Amino acid sequence: MATAPTATTTAPRPSSEQSTLSEWAGPYVTGMLGKAQAFADQPYQTYQGPMTAGESGLQSKVFQGLGNLTFPNMLGKSFAGTAPTIGENGQPTGATSGIAGQYMNPYLQNVLDPQMAELRRQAQITQMKNAGNVTGAGAFGGSRQAIMDAETQRNMMQEMNKTVGQGYANAYDRGMNQFNMEQGQAKTLADLLSSEGASQRNIEQQGITADLNEFLAQRDYPQKMLQFQQSMLQNLPISTVSNIPASQSGVGGLSSTIGGLGSLMESLKGLGVTLNKP
Repeated sequence: MATAPTATTTAPRPSSEQSTLSEWAGPYVTGMLGKAQAFADQPYQTYQGPMTAGESGLQSKVFQGLGNLTFPNMLGKSFAGTAPTIGENGQPTGATSGIAGQYMNPYLQNVLDPQMAELRRQAQITQMKNAGNVTGAGAFGGSRQAIMDAETQRNMMQEMNKTVGQGYANAYDRGMNQFNMEQGQAKTLADLLSSEGASQRNIEQQGITADLNEFLAQRDYPQKMLQFQQSMLQNLPISTVSNIPASQSGVGGLSSTIGGLGSLMESLKGLGVTLNKP
């Protein structure tokens, strides 16, 4: 009765390779890596002092003072208005309106009104003199008085119209100059508010940037320490050696060689090659 063939397996040959430090560098590298690991294991040390200078005392006073100012509400407006009309007595009826009136009317009241009053006073004096000159003039005295009074009134009206025209021209020029000067001051103030506001914002931004950089430094600290430890292994004097177990040396190596020759003979027989025995 034929027996079933048994399969034989050959155990794998144990072998291993490892990297070792050169003998001359071993103590130094071991000590260095130990110090590197101890250094990397230290906790993150945070800076406890101020991270930005902040605003100075003078800047704080400037910012506080500017904060109490109001933005010039007339900045960018036009110097315009409606001039009053001149009445029959030479007096302006109404006042100049709009922004122009705010600058012209004070000048007109302080300068033009006294001139008008003086012209009326001089006209009254002239009328009184005329009345004295025509006293006792007979039947034509009343007519002469009326003519002289009308002439006096006409002269007064002419002087008033002339004075009013010159007064309003001067008031307009003075008001315009004052308006332009205040517009320039308002523009300077607006520019100052904008500039100092930007300075105040930059100070605040410096603090925010410093806080963000500190957060990123704390977050990335473990990763940097890991990279630091990894860098300690670069370019070290490490060599590769092969460790061959004793089972593969001596008799073990010979048996492996014989087993290999037997397999070669079997292969040759399958090809029809006969080896002659001595």
